[in-house]
Amino acid sequence: MTERERRGRRGRRSAGDPGETPKRVTSYRHLKNTFAPQAAFSEDRVAAMHDTALRVLEELGIKVLNDEARGRLKAAGASVDDDWMVRIDRGLIAESIRTAPAHITLHGAGPQDAVGLGGPDIAFVGVGGAPHISDLDGGKRPGTMADAANLIRLAQDFDVIHILAPNVEPQDVETHIRHYAMTRAQLTLATKPPFVYARGRPQALDCFEMIRIARGLSAEEFAANPYCFTVINSNSPRQLDIPMCQGIMDFAEAGQPSLITPFTLAGAMAPVTMAGALTLAHAEALAGITLAQITRPGAPVLYGSFTSNVDMKSGSPAFGTPEFVKAALGAGQLARHIDVPWRGSVGTASNAPDEQSTYETLMSMWGNLLGGAHWWQHAAGWIEGGLTASMEKFILDVEMLQIFAETLVPLAADDDSIGFDAIAEVAPGGHFFAAEHTMSRYQSAFYEPMLSDWRNFGQWTESGAEVASKRANGVWKQRLTDFTAPPVDPSVVEALDAFIARRSEAGGAPPVS
Repeated sequence: MTERERRGRRGRRSAGDPGETPKRVTSYRHLKNTFAPQAAFSEDRVAAMHDTALRVLEELGIKVLNDEARGRLKAAGASVDDDWMVRIDRGLIAESIRTAPAHITLHGAGPQDAVGLGGPDIAFVGVGGAPHISDLDGGKRPGTMADAANLIRLAQDFDVIHILAPNVEPQDVETHIRHYAMTRAQLTLATKPPFVYARGRPQALDCFEMIRIARGLSAEEFAANPYCFTVINSNSPRQLDIPMCQGIMDFAEAGQPSLITPFTLAGAMAPVTMAGALTLAHAEALAGITLAQITRPGAPVLYGSFTSNVDMKSGSPAFGTPEFVKAALGAGQLARHIDVPWRGSVGTASNAPDEQSTYETLMSMWGNLLGGAHWWQHAAGWIEGGLTASMEKFILDVEMLQIFAETLVPLAADDDSIGFDAIAEVAPGGHFFAAEHTMSRYQSAFYEPMLSDWRNFGQWTESGAEVASKRANGVWKQRLTDFTAPPVDPSVVEALDAFIARRSEAGGAPPVS
């Protein structure tokens, strides 16, 4: 047997062979959605849903609990009743849609950290806002600052995660100073764009100042470009509360994006039909976008969608369902109808990082991809309907996100890739392991998973028969062990700590409710 045939039987050259091909190099930092968006409704029905949402805001109105927000809306021409109901003319909404940008670039510490949102650009974001953390070792427990910092490290470490998230609530830090700890951790452990809480103007202004310190920005430079974001949830049906209104206005004034996201569960806080639930969500999102635009025309906003159904037996939220997927397709159509970047959502109702959590998450990811979502919120680590962030689930989801990222890469189809010479080289009944076409490409031809185990049953059993969640447990631990924080100028850290100490001594900033 020749050496080439021996190599062919193994399917790869030995390490160190003179002709060894370069190993595969991946980069998932700036992704483009190459899939054509799919439709849930005909265009005339999308137009009818949009028109109905305008009618809801004109005739029925939305309850706005924030005095300043009601005053701004009234000054812009909206009708305000004594019961805090605000009715918004469709002309005002149309003007607000016109001034909302169709594309946003969110900046991090350096040019490589910038994230495009809109058009074909997409971004993956981890779990946000969970009160609990879980892993296979310690089980479910209240989130701590150490847990939040570990999730920030993982988000920084995996380049398929593009933007930081509020991940878990660090309940070992008092709420009046919690925003300092979370913002400091994001700015010192990562370079990616950070999240900022919308829990009252004092907290927002504190975090804005910390970002300016860390990024070396003047107030004018900060206001000119997006450097952070917040999430705004309406209180469905048809209500905007005090802190959410305040957040919309604060972030609009600062030139920072709000993800204005109604959380409409069909059959509970929204009509039982997907079209009805989406229409209500659309009306609420339009109200939030309008408040942002009358505060500062051109303020960056994302059209948020988190529409799903409930279990009609228990009332519990359900995610990754057929209805969730179809609602994502419909939400994408409504977002494109007004030409505003769209924040989609990923979720599962499973209580553990198990098979249910995986297939429900995967289905919701497909809804985001085929619906054309620019921002995938909760795309790594979410379980229990968002009540828990799971360390193992974070790794399982990153594997799926990397597979999606690879799927977005267009296939090469040049003459060499089509491979007539390779086909001619191998005799009928032979194999392509030893073909030159294979040998020159085998190390970079295919995606190499970090988690999947492709060994046969005997080898898998002999090595411990570990299932994917158990392997994920080892992956996150190793990644944290190997993690090195990006370099930060010591003077920046000193300035951040001095600011935190000064503000903490003054009483911090209690959240507004």
